[in-house]
Amino acid sequence: MLYGCRKELLFEKLDYDGKVVIIGAGAAGLYAAYLLRSKGVDVQVLEAAGRHGGRMGKLTDFADFPIDLGAEWMHGRNSIIGELAQNTNTATFRDDSPNTYWFDGSLRGTLPRNIEIFEGGDRPDISFLEYAQQQGFGEEYRFIVESLAGDQGASASKLSVKYNNIEEENWSSGEEDYRFAETYFDLLDRHIASKVLDRVRLNTVVSSIDHSGAQITIRDLDGNSYPADKVIITVPITVLKENDIVFTPPLPSSKSEAFARIGMEAGMKVFLRFSTRFYQQFVLGGSVCAAYADNSIGKAVPDNVLLAFVMGEQAEQLTALGADEAIIAALLAELDTMYNGQASASFLAAHVQNWTTEPFIRGAYSYSTVGIGNARSIAAEAVNGKLFFAGEAMNLNGHHQTVHGAVESAYREVIKLFESVAR
Repeated sequence: MLYGCRKELLFEKLDYDGKVVIIGAGAAGLYAAYLLRSKGVDVQVLEAAGRHGGRMGKLTDFADFPIDLGAEWMHGRNSIIGELAQNTNTATFRDDSPNTYWFDGSLRGTLPRNIEIFEGGDRPDISFLEYAQQQGFGEEYRFIVESLAGDQGASASKLSVKYNNIEEENWSSGEEDYRFAETYFDLLDRHIASKVLDRVRLNTVVSSIDHSGAQITIRDLDGNSYPADKVIITVPITVLKENDIVFTPPLPSSKSEAFARIGMEAGMKVFLRFSTRFYQQFVLGGSVCAAYADNSIGKAVPDNVLLAFVMGEQAEQLTALGADEAIIAALLAELDTMYNGQASASFLAAHVQNWTTEPFIRGAYSYSTVGIGNARSIAAEAVNGKLFFAGEAMNLNGHHQTVHGAVESAYREVIKLFESVAR
């Protein structure tokens, strides 16, 4: 049984004795390795970091329950990942947390004006911030708009109204959000990663890929080389945008230009533990952090943990403060303003997970910039039937930014790889 596959993988009887190397042991890389190994293909995964999981991770010694350092919400159930959770009886619960808004100096259950101006219909290719201003939303709405853009991993000044809307119209996994009784990382780790970890080589920073000959040669920063017949590249879009991997011959210029048009900004999660629960379940609109979420909802042991979910320019500003202590102090000061000093009075501990400063990640997840156009499609094109590109940024059906979107892209690229062999 292939966990999570809603349909049988094609080419059941394909006899392929070639070697496939996967770059990156995040959700896409691990799932691609899992699929290939299930078909008897010789596969190896090269991971730059000292652990597997990519933008997923698990914190076990902070609160009375385990915490997702990265991806935390499963967005809908109609996906490979959703079926994996169901087939393995993984405990999930629907998150229906109501919004509370920090607006014009007070906490409110509703806003004076409906802010859902970005949804539905034809929209111009301008930023969320500019569009909100055009629609007459003043400065008092700025950080509400920032929270909406932050949910997409972006600053309001850079996220395209048009293309974000187009991609959301393609969304098909479901509208409900789910959390895990344990962690999202556990789902991936237990049922996918565990099947291929013996094929994962950690602390291996790929520096070049030479695909000029019949066989591909991959080299790492330590001078080691790895032969391959096919390569699936699943690194974050930041790594491709910054040309960390040198390709010989160079990738088509259209592909490099497409990488550049796909956005990925700073992102961090800060977990704040308190002696009392003085806060609402979901608070939007902070000027330091535009989104705070109660992290202990649905957990078996209800420790009081509040998540500061910080994206885009706000994450850049907090990162610029340097020390974790300064970041924590800035967040506590904002919460003290919202809750009349209760944050500092009941504060116990904090943990900062800054994905911006992770050397092989450098941000949150991809988003649609102004002018992105068809960049995702071009970025995801295979090169000469040898190089294949997967990962959440390469998802073409509106599921980018998600674990299930990364996994779907891996499924797609494995199919393409097999098609290239069958020709």
